[in-house]
Amino acid sequence: MRRKIPSHSALLAFEAAARHGSFARAAEELSRTEGAVSRQIGRLEAFLGVALFERIGNRVRLLPNGTRYAVQVREILDRLERDSLYLMGQPIEGASLDIAAIPTFATRWLIPRLKRFQQRHPTITVHIAERMEPFLLPQSGFDAAIHFAHPAWTGVHLHHLLEEVLVPVCSPALLANAGANPSLDDLPRLHRRQTPDAWQRYAQACGITLTNSAVGAHYDLHAMLIEGALAGLGVALVPRLYVGSEIAQGRLIAPWPEDKAVTKHFCLVLPNSIESSQTPVQAFAKWIIEEARGVAS
Repeated sequence: MRRKIPSHSALLAFEAAARHGSFARAAEELSRTEGAVSRQIGRLEAFLGVALFERIGNRVRLLPNGTRYAVQVREILDRLERDSLYLMGQPIEGASLDIAAIPTFATRWLIPRLKRFQQRHPTITVHIAERMEPFLLPQSGFDAAIHFAHPAWTGVHLHHLLEEVLVPVCSPALLANAGANPSLDDLPRLHRRQTPDAWQRYAQACGITLTNSAVGAHYDLHAMLIEGALAGLGVALVPRLYVGSEIAQGRLIAPWPEDKAVTKHFCLVLPNSIESSQTPVQAFAKWIIEEARGVAS
């Protein structure tokens, strides 16, 4: 059955006229005559059986139906343009992967290691997008996800990568300026907004006294906490796997014990088993599992 979709030219003319509130300015943008834009919009209104603009002399004004339709058309055209540019940027030879990942894991752990994957598989391009929450991986457009183990990941294949173990870190200057032998209770503490009780749980697990575990600035991401610690704003309770380089370089110090409990497990999430996945997905899966084992060993 033939789809009931207006012509591309009519939609472009309508979106430009709706955005500018003027047929003349839309015509200028599209390098057409004002009459041509007016005719395209007239054909669109006839196709839909709905008036989109009110004509008042030489002026036009969107009607309520036109306003709603303009928002929908703009979203569709924007998405079509993004998808088209994405395909235009694909390698002529080779393959590409779309990976969804937790933002801080992507920036602090995955991306710094991707050069090794590129060296091993130079014809595979890896695209990374952030996803904070679990989602329906099949038919999402992603080939794989790197996320926490969660009951929401049903009907997919999970492969354990790493354990999230929290450790307090701060800048050497913060500790030096706090006097002789300062305790955690004497120092400002930084919090992750999604886990406001993390300091309380850490103190209980490690037998440390904190007068008020909730005091301190709250940030959304572990990446923000790390930057706050580097800037000397306070002590950040963050996954050790995110700050290994800063600790090795002496930019951050970790004089306190790690949390004795594993807070979360990072997993590679695949829509199919590794064996039945396409070759590029297989290559990435085997590589990242190998990388994780190297870190954990």
